[in-house]
Amino acid sequence: MAVETVFLDTIDGISIEADIVRMDSHLVPATVVIAHPHPLYGGARFNPVVRAIQEASIDAGCSSIAIDFRGVGNSGGMHDNGDAEVLDLAAACELALDIHPDSPIVMAGYSFGAVVALNVSHPYISGWLAIAPPVQMMNTPPVASRSHHPKSLVMPSRDQFTSVEAIQSAVETWANTSLTIADNTDHYFAHGAHKFVAPALASIVAQL
Repeated sequence: MAVETVFLDTIDGISIEADIVRMDSHLVPATVVIAHPHPLYGGARFNPVVRAIQEASIDAGCSSIAIDFRGVGNSGGMHDNGDAEVLDLAAACELALDIHPDSPIVMAGYSFGAVVALNVSHPYISGWLAIAPPVQMMNTPPVASRSHHPKSLVMPSRDQFTSVEAIQSAVETWANTSLTIADNTDHYFAHGAHKFVAPALASIVAQL
């Protein structure tokens, strides 16, 4: 997996570090923008689940952009509890259009990053992939919940932060949403995330 590291600027002037995995084809099914878990608990773009999403993107023939949120690593700014972080992902969407101007965007994230990703609105976003989003961080339904574009959620059956019943209740009114329960795994996907992430992403790409 060849990775190109770049910096991009947000609309509020923050410099964000990101890794691009670029497919050779000019036209790809989608560009996947990836958000990492909570920065205050060690979350960064090098997280194993982020890597699994990058690998699943390759499997689906998609390019991907994984960012470090503001305040993480070499990215500027400060952590903002998921609010200004939406701008970091919006900037990555603009980069995605520079790379593949005619391709849709799939917004993806894990844990904290999944909740932030579900709250990003952009004209080219055509799907969302949310891995283990903590329900307690969704005080109101996210932006994606009202969209007709496909959403695929993966929730571990033994998640330490969100029960299966809680996520089922949270998404029952969302439009065009599928929920996969990852059996015999917990929030950290110690047994490997790729086998759960790849089919979930593929199902979104198939609907684009």
